[in-house]
Amino acid sequence: MRRHGPEALVWRRRVAILAGAILTGLVALLFAHLSDLAGETFLHIVARWWWAPLVASPLGFAGIVWLTRQLAPAAAGSGIPQVMAASRDPDHGLDRLISARTVIVKFVLTIAAVLFGASVGREGPTVQLSAAIMGYAHRMLAIPLRASVYIAGGAAGVAAAFNTPLAGIAFAIEELDAAYEQRMSLLVMAAVLIAGMVSLGLAGDYVYFGVMRQTLRVREAMIAAPVAGFLGGLAGGIFSRLMLTAGATVWAPMARLRKKPVLLTGACGFVVAITGVATGLTWGTGYQTANAVIAGADVPLWFGGAKLVATLATAISGLPGGIFAPSLSVGAGIGDMLRSVFPGYPPGAVVLLGMIAYFTGVVRAPLTAVIIISETTASRGLLLPLFATALIADFAAQLVCKERLYHGLSRRFETRPSPAEDMPAGRR
Repeated sequence: MRRHGPEALVWRRRVAILAGAILTGLVALLFAHLSDLAGETFLHIVARWWWAPLVASPLGFAGIVWLTRQLAPAAAGSGIPQVMAASRDPDHGLDRLISARTVIVKFVLTIAAVLFGASVGREGPTVQLSAAIMGYAHRMLAIPLRASVYIAGGAAGVAAAFNTPLAGIAFAIEELDAAYEQRMSLLVMAAVLIAGMVSLGLAGDYVYFGVMRQTLRVREAMIAAPVAGFLGGLAGGIFSRLMLTAGATVWAPMARLRKKPVLLTGACGFVVAITGVATGLTWGTGYQTANAVIAGADVPLWFGGAKLVATLATAISGLPGGIFAPSLSVGAGIGDMLRSVFPGYPPGAVVLLGMIAYFTGVVRAPLTAVIIISETTASRGLLLPLFATALIADFAAQLVCKERLYHGLSRRFETRPSPAEDMPAGRR
């Protein structure tokens, strides 16, 4: 009975996985709904008072960062670096980096960041929320915490956020590989599939960016993939380099600003506001703009650069929120520029090459990037060009940024135990 009865460890572990994955799917859907509602509310305000962000965004950014530092410093930024750091110390990770207090603050303040026009996504925060849910499910049932518990939760969060089960599994293996265990594979797959089924059952069978059926001929792919991969990878590597440098540089002006985080955040908020008011396109996740570009709509050639500036300013500010969706939006802008370079090529396919190149350059996870793009656009006919572009982009990004973004950010949580110093300069 102790080994195989209803109170046995194996059964308690299965109950924890099932309960954690179901709750992850529900929380991810709620998070998505509230984030979308906050973004729509902000756009309605801007449509009525175009000047409002010039006042509201800097003040809102500063207030959110002040609350983050006071309530839960580990809630700052993406959430993925926190999960990585927690997986290296599973017993204590749940006490601070992904504690209940931290993820509740993360949930509320990420939505608040969207409400003030920040260029953030919800996917990174969903990973942190999901890892915490899975951790508490195991703790409540007196199951020893292992790194695999947090990884399974984070992977389930990716699957639920994008409705992409395969991407969740790839993310667990590729991006959280520092804590990967061979015996965790069943745990990850079970959590991902259950969370994905919950999301699918409640939200329906949808494709995140809509179905894209265009393909590239071999000759077109051999020309476009290297160009897109190199340019997009360099841009993504520059973004990562700037994010990592902003939190560690000894350059006197930046070092002084880091000692006054609320002032730094207000300045970043003003940059985001100026960029958004001037362009009208860089607010929020950028999902709608990216979706429109994939479908064939034109955006100004400067959109990708403007969105990169807004995302970088938001990330440096230390606001809770991720960079997945904004990075895909920047990549769509790069893809739109490439359409003018390859005017005779299928436009939607070229846009996807730009998206995957920039996204890979930022996160340095080519397999995850390929699966996310292919699942969120149902573009299975482009798998080989997407893989080639991602591999080239990964190489190009290394030329300007040797360190992988999330791994670099995660080390700051391990080396800065003081709450006052716990907040990184970047996010997801």
